[in-house]
This record gives sequence, C-alpha cells and structure tokens, in this order.
Amino acid sequence: MDILQALVLGVVEGITEFLPVSSTGHLTIAEQLLGLTVDDPGVTAFTAIIQVGAIAAVLVFFRTDIVRLVTAWVRGIARPEARTGADYRLAWYVIAGSVPIGIIGFALRHVVSGALRSLWVVAVALIAWSVVMFIAEKRGTQTRGEADLRLRDVLLVGLVQCVALVPGVSRSGATISTALLRGFDRVTATRLSFFLSIPALTAAGAYEAIGSAGDISASVGWGPTVVGTLVSLVVAYASIAWLLRLVARHPITVFIGYRVVLGVVVLALLGTGVL
Repeated sequence: MDILQALVLGVVEGITEFLPVSSTGHLTIAEQLLGLTVDDPGVTAFTAIIQVGAIAAVLVFFRTDIVRLVTAWVRGIARPEARTGADYRLAWYVIAGSVPIGIIGFALRHVVSGALRSLWVVAVALIAWSVVMFIAEKRGTQTRGEADLRLRDVLLVGLVQCVALVPGVSRSGATISTALLRGFDRVTATRLSFFLSIPALTAAGAYEAIGSAGDISASVGWGPTVVGTLVSLVVAYASIAWLLRLVARHPITVFIGYRVVLGVVVLALLGTGVL
C-alpha cells in the first residue's frame, strides 16, 4: 500500500465510521477499487487499526462527557454513596452494552475477516438494513431522552451492535435504529452509539495492532497505516460534528437512498464482472 492509497482510505474511514452507511463496507469497496486484496491479512488488519483514529476523534469531541462519566464511575467504585448518580449508571451501561460485541466479535473474528469480507455481502447488507432503518424512523416515538436509559435498553442496543459485524450493515446504523425502536430521540440514540463505539473499536484496533503486526509489516507497512489512522482522526472529528447537527433536524432515512443506490450499483458491477 502506498501513502496515497492510505490517505484515500483514511478519508473514507473518517467520513463513514459514524454515519449509518457502513465504514467497513465502504473500505471494502474502496480497497478493491484501489487494486488491494481485501482478504489479505495485512489489509484486514489495516481496516481495523485505522478505526482507532476515528475513536480518537470521539474521545476528543466528547472529552467533557467522557471525563465526567469516568470520574463518576471511579467515585462510585470507591464510595457507595456516589452510586446513585445518572453518570455512574450510564458508565456501567456503556460497559455492559459493550460486552456482547466483545464476546461475539472475538468468537467470530475469523469469519468476519474472511468469508464476510465479500462485496456481495456488503451490497446485500446495505440494501437490507436500509429497511430496518426506515422502520425504526417511522415507528420510533422519540419520547425518551438520555435520562430514560435503562440497562435493558443499552444491552439490547449492544446486542444488535453485533449485527454490524456483517460489512454493509453499519455499526451506527444498527445501534441508532435499535435505540429509535426503543423510543429514544435521535440525538440520544446517536450519542449512545458514539459511547458504545469507544470500547468496541478500541478493542478491535488494539487486537489487530498487536496480533497482526507481522501482517501489517509484510503487506501494508506501518507508514501507510499511521497516515491512514491520522487522516481518519481529522476527518472523523468533522463527521461527528456534522452528524449530530443533522440528526437534530433530520431523520436517518436521509441516508437510505444513498445506501440502496450504492448497494444496487455494487451488485451491478459484480454481476458484470467490473468488480
């Protein structure tokens, strides 16, 4: 992989990681268009590692919230009387909601990086999950806010987050849709999606960086990997700010047309042998 390819993939990751359009799906498409072997272990590891840049953007953007939650969690661990606060509960909710993706993601890691890294899977998932997003937006009451979050809500959102292991579904699309179906407003659903992304994507990136260091060195190179990660950080920060403004005023169905068209185009290109 050369630096220009890494830069392009970093931009793709930064733009798509938190939009409900599937970053892994877009990276898989972009990697094929750039002539890379998408099931190469080094390319697969690169795809996971550059997500750390997007997570760093979340940490910077939500630094005030994160410091508040971590502080409340530490105080609650140390002092029983501090365990009644909303921030302490939310911190535990995020931890609990991250457990399903940790277990299932690790158990299916070879499937996710192997058989599911197919453009046929990406195209079908882009179209199929758009139906779920449409139903979620239409049926969601949006009568609940962040103060109404309960453990069962976050556990369910965390469980459905595992569906996003299928490229094309979209982690944010899965989590936001589920939260909407639980009656939460779009801003609360999106913020919860961001919080749940921190443990999931950090763990995935760290695991690949440690376990696939040799593959990165052999086929991709650490120079392009660092470039892709830094670019994804900068672009993702802007993407987060834009998405929060968007969901405050518009439904997530604004992304459905794009998802469906992209899925159909990819299917057509696969069917004609272009991809």
